[in-house]
Amino acid sequence: MSPLWFVAFAIFALTVLAVWLVLMQLRRRQILAQPNERSSHAVPTPVGGGIGVLIVLLPALVIYGHATGQLWKLATAAALAFLLALVSWVDDMRTLQALPRLAAHSGAAALGMFLLPGPILQGWVPPWLDIGLGVLAWVWFINLYNFMDGIDGITGAETAAIGFGLFLVASSADTYGLSLGDGLPALMLAAAAIGFLVWNWHPARVFLGDVGSVPLGFLAGWLLLDAAARGALGPALILPLYYAADATIVLLRRLTRGERVWEAHREHWYQRAVLSGLSHARVVLMISGANALLIALALWALDRTWPSLVAAAAVVAALLLYLGARRP
Repeated sequence: MSPLWFVAFAIFALTVLAVWLVLMQLRRRQILAQPNERSSHAVPTPVGGGIGVLIVLLPALVIYGHATGQLWKLATAAALAFLLALVSWVDDMRTLQALPRLAAHSGAAALGMFLLPGPILQGWVPPWLDIGLGVLAWVWFINLYNFMDGIDGITGAETAAIGFGLFLVASSADTYGLSLGDGLPALMLAAAAIGFLVWNWHPARVFLGDVGSVPLGFLAGWLLLDAAARGALGPALILPLYYAADATIVLLRRLTRGERVWEAHREHWYQRAVLSGLSHARVVLMISGANALLIALALWALDRTWPSLVAAAAVVAALLLYLGARRP
């Protein structure tokens, strides 16, 4: 195990350094997110720290792919994430329309389906439907990752939980075609996310920006779908359940009211908790506590899928009820 943890620590340390270097450039160039009536920060804050995360994470994935004979797969995933980062950086700087962004996300997800080792739903549906559902789920996951990145530390903490959870699942799931080596990219993702948290914990000194949240959503979605395609569908559903539930329920509510769902708002449960007076750090710590339970349930799902799914739904429902019970 020691070489794995050495790699994880190296990625963590390099990410801390890379984000600091990027932060210096963002400050010098005055690339700042300005507060507005829908934001959760009160002072202009540098935006684009995700560049520092990707500078470390994407080459690490390529190097690991070369060392393990998986260069085509991991280099393709890194290249698609890089292309999404370019589109998202333009969006950060100039604000793209929804259609070009959606086209980029859909194209990356469609190409990414070729990286999976098999059908996501294990043959329960025809192959064409499995691919179509996979692309739709992946595109939604990319976007919900972006939607949910609204307070200090939340996406870094969520990414760390998903990555570390997938690493533990791979370490414990030999009968599902997973191995310790399959979990190392997920551990890399978690280490890079924790490195970013050094600078993004409340009060944040830098924000991810779309340039960070969109590629991280793509990579996390890829690793979750890869685990599902190898037979670990239960853990793949459980680990991102809080993010998926919060974003999806709010989207459906806004759709039923005829609102423009792509516009910024402050209706997510975590945002309502912050508006009620809870600090960013406290809300993220509560979400992280729930995610720790979800990681344990994801490991249980390797043996008992349905009971663990029910328990995971109960954990997320309890968290949403607590956050939503508070009034601004």
